[in-house]
Amino acid sequence: MAGRQNRGEVRSTHRRVRSGEDFDIIIGFLGFWALILLAVTVWMEMTAQPALGWALGLLATLLALYGMLRLRRRLPGRTATRRR
Repeated sequence: MAGRQNRGEVRSTHRRVRSGEDFDIIIGFLGFWALILLAVTVWMEMTAQPALGWALGLLATLLALYGMLRLRRRLPGRTATRRR
């Protein structure tokens, strides 16, 4: 094994685990923005300012988050560990 080099080839199991980690990052990103948009929408409603655009942005973010969560369930759990 010492004489063989990896020529940029990735086994399919590593690729699937990696894609699951990428989904987790996207889900976290969408969750963060959903919380921000929720706070802004509530603030706009409390101060009697137009909040329709913020609410529609929140709806779009929540729908994207829901879709990502459904897609993430189909992927395997994270099993890879990081090397130092």
